[in-house]
Amino acid sequence: MSAVAASVGPRRRGKHLSEVDVTEFFAPQPTPTADLPDPEPLLRNLTIGLIECLAGVREVEQLARWMSQDAFLTVAQRVSLATRARSATSRAAVRPAYSIVSVRHMAPADGVVEACIVVSMPARTRVLAIRLEGTDRRWRASSVALL
Repeated sequence: MSAVAASVGPRRRGKHLSEVDVTEFFAPQPTPTADLPDPEPLLRNLTIGLIECLAGVREVEQLARWMSQDAFLTVAQRVSLATRARSATSRAAVRPAYSIVSVRHMAPADGVVEACIVVSMPARTRVLAIRLEGTDRRWRASSVALL
């Protein structure tokens, strides 16, 4: 690279890149559904991870790569409450017995999947609602509701 080109910096169509252009370029990029894998394996794995986190046998940080920051903070808060409830009643963390009854999902928009997962446990049946968004050529949970 010449000394002149190095001193000018990045250019786009004869203009310098602004800070906004650079931020948009490096920001998470939405991905269309056609370029994304089947969401069902992620939905099943995320459900298993969430159940195990709530039971106290898995660290919530292991799920961070599959979630947006807001979804992760919501789950981390819920796991913290479950941990405090277990310690208040002096119960140990035990791997739960469960089975995934059904996984239903639909695509309300391109690059978005909303799912409802029914999980059967010995004491009760739980439902998880998860919204996945295609970002940077992979699915990430942008919202998680544990019902």
